[in-house]
Amino acid sequence: MIIKGQKINDRYQIIRTIGEGGMANVYLAFDTILERNVAVKILRGDLADDEKFVRRFQREAISASSLSHTNIVEMYDVGEDDGKYFIVMEFVDGKTLKSLIKRRGALTVHEVIDIMLQLTSGIAHAHESYIIHRDIKPQNVMIIEDGTVKITDFGIAMALNSNELTQTNSVMGSVHYLPPEQANGTGSTIKSDIYSLGILMFELLTGKVPFKGDNAVEIAIKQMKDKIPSVCEINPDIPQSLENIILNACGKNPKNRYNSVLEMHEDLKTALDPERMYEEKVVYKYPEQDDIKQETPKKEGMGVFMKKGKKKTNNEQSKEISKAEKRINMAIIISSMILFVIASLFCIFLIIYPRLHEVKDIVIPDVKNMTLIDAEKILLDAGLRVNIDTIEKNSEQIKEGNVVGTKPEISRTVKAGTEITIIISTGSQKIEIEDYVGQNYYEVKAKLEEKGLLVTIDKKEVEDDKIKDNIILEQNIKAGTEVKKGSQIILIIPDKITQYPDFVGEEWTVEDIREFCKEYNINLTITTKETSEYPDGTVITQNRAPKSKVMANTTLKITVTKVPVVDDVLDNFEE
Repeated sequence: MIIKGQKINDRYQIIRTIGEGGMANVYLAFDTILERNVAVKILRGDLADDEKFVRRFQREAISASSLSHTNIVEMYDVGEDDGKYFIVMEFVDGKTLKSLIKRRGALTVHEVIDIMLQLTSGIAHAHESYIIHRDIKPQNVMIIEDGTVKITDFGIAMALNSNELTQTNSVMGSVHYLPPEQANGTGSTIKSDIYSLGILMFELLTGKVPFKGDNAVEIAIKQMKDKIPSVCEINPDIPQSLENIILNACGKNPKNRYNSVLEMHEDLKTALDPERMYEEKVVYKYPEQDDIKQETPKKEGMGVFMKKGKKKTNNEQSKEISKAEKRINMAIIISSMILFVIASLFCIFLIIYPRLHEVKDIVIPDVKNMTLIDAEKILLDAGLRVNIDTIEKNSEQIKEGNVVGTKPEISRTVKAGTEITIIISTGSQKIEIEDYVGQNYYEVKAKLEEKGLLVTIDKKEVEDDKIKDNIILEQNIKAGTEVKKGSQIILIIPDKITQYPDFVGEEWTVEDIREFCKEYNINLTITTKETSEYPDGTVITQNRAPKSKVMANTTLKITVTKVPVVDDVLDNFEE
């Protein structure tokens, strides 16, 4: 179980969970070496227990880490920590494309073009590096607030076998975008990614996937057999040029698809040009289903014994074929007997040879609390080797210099001659906590981590603007307390609350208030009131009380004066 404050690989400090899935859990973490936030994805379930998958995942994730593109989430690190296999990626503060579709449904045509241009640009870059994603779906695409699209999960997607329809809990999510050649086990090419991009574009335009079913197999069969629905029939406002892009990407026969993602990218650029709005619907050049029957092979041996010259009768041919068959059968019997003898001798060798060279099993003796010299003697006498280097470890129970344990552990059964590393006690090491209130958080954090403490940050809302940023307000352990190395301390710093100013009067202009609302994502409603009591443009009311807390996506209403034009005209007339 991963908890807040835990360090992965003694470097990535977990802050919180940001996503859970069938293949992995994703955590927001802090890189303590490069001092930046990162996303740490840790494999879970059957995948982490599958040694073959893990090796493939690590190899292909390292390969994917070479990709560098604006629309691809950068991969920083791949590794294993105490049985937990992880990848460290760029942290993207956004939402998945799937969550956007669930919230909005169908997107506008211009939004779809923008998203697809970014996706095709990123995937084209990967293909140039000979990397196929194999699992393109909106769950694997992040979108940032500014509209930037980021493709993720290259390492995991490439490591998954195309025929693993029941391998993970995420199968129903993936099978909706599965190319026919992956569904039938043929294998993946760059055109497989093109098919998935076409299905994703269909969903962006309509808000739903083209093929549905009660289970993964049913959907996979539809991917192989069923014709993709027309987006123009679902929404007549979608131009034919966009449907043609989907058709060119989603041909069941890969020959009917774009030759490259770059070709699809270029097609998207001109999709909304006036001359393309009423183009003809795409007609596939090649048949969608491969119905070519295989030619029945001729029976082997037919005509082999025919000689030049006189044509032989059927009876003569039959006798010669019968003799040949007997010779062949005899050869097969003799070969089988020889192979049987060889196999038997090999099996006997495999059974007897290891016993002749069998290494004795030894239980590691209990040398705990002994001196280093005594422990070494007992281990050597038992038939084990002792590592010259030792490991140091704090211990509350065992005095400094004595043995805490061994590696491998005491009482474990090992082979004779196994090297044992002795763990020596450094005694009880206590760290005295000081009063850190009022000091800079980052300076204190560096000092405490150097001493071996785990430092966690927390924030507290404050209204006082005079309080400096990153100044420690509180600590969860009192000054003077002694704690063990590795203990956790929580330091609390200010999280300043933005308050509404007093807009009433002439000090704040309407333009100033607009900028304030834009900065804090506030909706502004302006009402004008004709009056000669105040100068033109003076704010006379506001619905949010001064010094009240500013919250995003709320509405601020103000009333602004407007001097009547009629009054000025009458004054001039009277003069």
